[in-house]
Amino acid sequence: MHELNFSQPARRNILAPVLIAFLLLGIAIALLLRYTPHTIAEVKVVHVAVYPAHTVFKSDTILVNRDRAQDDLYALITVNMSDQLNLPIFIKDFTGTLVGADGTSIPGTAAQKDDLENLYTVFPALRSLSSSPLLRETLIGPGGTADGMVLLHFPASADTWNHRRSASLNVDLYHQGTISVDIPQGNNVSPAVQGGEGADKR
Repeated sequence: MHELNFSQPARRNILAPVLIAFLLLGIAIALLLRYTPHTIAEVKVVHVAVYPAHTVFKSDTILVNRDRAQDDLYALITVNMSDQLNLPIFIKDFTGTLVGADGTSIPGTAAQKDDLENLYTVFPALRSLSSSPLLRETLIGPGGTADGMVLLHFPASADTWNHRRSASLNVDLYHQGTISVDIPQGNNVSPAVQGGEGADKR
């Protein structure tokens, strides 16, 4: 008759495999951080030109001082953008932010490619200030660069621009979020009159 054996088999020491796994994971993370750039892209402002427009909308009424005026400011920002990642980046959109002297934040929109010719027709002076645009949907390969102009529109006056606290261009990427770059101070402008006082802009 066999004797009953209640002895337990020796437990495997799992500490060593766990330590090895953590060590390999640490090495993988270190390599990932070492070879993955911390900066998605570098955006440099190369040139800034500004055009303010003051438009007077003639009223149909004969009452005095019923004409309506509108101020618009166009900032033509030439930028150089370089891809710092090991994969391509895609430009989704451009926006702007203008902070006035009183701290008010004024959002800016970028002209679409198809809108540029219309703007140049309405404001001919813009054409002489412009250059080749940097377009939405532009693909920049790893280590590659792209150059071009972004035409921002702010519903603001020349005085607001001249006394601003700050201004920035925001580049929205499809998969890496938004990159903001400061528009340098300076580039002050004198008020311009589009169409002249009393121009019929209805």
